[in-house]
Amino acid sequence: MKEGIHPKYEMTKITCACGNVIETRSTVKDMEVEICSACHPFFTGKQKLVDTAGRVERFKKKYGIKD
Repeated sequence: MKEGIHPKYEMTKITCACGNVIETRSTVKDMEVEICSACHPFFTGKQKLVDTAGRVERFKKKYGIKD
Protein backbone atom coordinates (compact mmCIF):
# COMPACT_ATOMS: atom_id res chain seq x y z
CA MET A 1 0.00 0.00 0.00
CA LYS A 2 1.20 3.50 -0.75
CA GLU A 3 2.12 5.69 2.18
CA GLY A 4 0.28 8.95 2.89
CA ILE A 5 -2.77 8.45 0.62
CA HIS A 6 -5.13 6.75 3.06
CA PRO A 7 -7.38 8.66 5.51
CA LYS A 8 -6.76 8.32 9.24
CA TYR A 9 -8.68 5.51 10.92
CA GLU A 10 -9.42 6.70 14.45
CA MET A 11 -11.83 6.28 17.36
CA THR A 12 -15.21 7.97 16.85
CA LYS A 13 -18.51 8.38 18.69
CA ILE A 14 -21.84 7.76 16.98
CA THR A 15 -24.66 9.57 18.81
CA CYS A 16 -28.30 8.63 18.19
CA ALA A 17 -31.28 10.93 18.65
CA CYS A 18 -32.50 8.59 21.42
CA GLY A 19 -29.32 9.30 23.40
CA ASN A 20 -27.50 6.04 22.71
CA VAL A 21 -23.74 6.49 22.16
CA ILE A 22 -21.70 3.91 20.25
CA GLU A 23 -17.92 4.05 20.21
CA THR A 24 -16.20 2.52 17.20
CA ARG A 25 -13.45 3.24 14.69
CA SER A 26 -14.01 5.14 11.45
CA THR A 27 -12.45 7.60 9.04
CA VAL A 28 -15.22 10.09 9.98
CA LYS A 29 -14.64 11.76 13.37
CA ASP A 30 -18.05 12.07 15.09
CA MET A 31 -21.46 11.22 13.67
CA GLU A 32 -25.06 11.93 14.67
CA VAL A 33 -27.81 9.58 13.48
CA GLU A 34 -31.58 9.66 13.83
CA ILE A 35 -32.13 5.98 14.55
CA CYS A 36 -29.91 3.16 15.84
CA SER A 37 -30.19 -0.49 16.77
CA ALA A 38 -31.34 0.46 20.29
CA CYS A 39 -34.43 2.32 19.06
CA HIS A 40 -35.14 0.83 15.60
CA PRO A 41 -38.44 -1.11 15.51
CA PHE A 42 -36.83 -4.09 13.72
CA PHE A 43 -34.41 -4.69 16.61
CA THR A 44 -36.69 -3.70 19.51
CA GLY A 45 -39.76 -5.60 18.33
CA LYS A 46 -41.95 -2.59 19.08
CA GLN A 47 -43.74 -0.82 16.28
CA LYS A 48 -43.54 2.95 16.24
CA LEU A 49 -46.32 4.76 14.47
CA VAL A 50 -44.94 7.99 13.06
CA ASP A 51 -47.73 10.33 12.04
CA THR A 52 -46.61 12.93 9.54
CA ALA A 53 -49.07 15.78 9.06
CA GLY A 54 -52.13 13.73 10.10
CA ARG A 55 -51.78 11.00 7.46
CA VAL A 56 -52.90 8.27 9.85
CA GLU A 57 -56.05 10.18 10.82
CA ARG A 58 -56.89 10.88 7.16
CA PHE A 59 -56.45 7.19 6.32
CA LYS A 60 -58.67 6.11 9.21
CA LYS A 61 -61.31 8.71 8.28
CA LYS A 62 -61.24 7.72 4.60
CA TYR A 63 -61.76 4.02 5.30
CA GLY A 64 -63.97 4.40 8.39
CA ILE A 65 -61.56 2.74 10.78
CA LYS A 66 -62.14 3.37 14.48
CA ASP A 67 -59.60 2.85 17.27
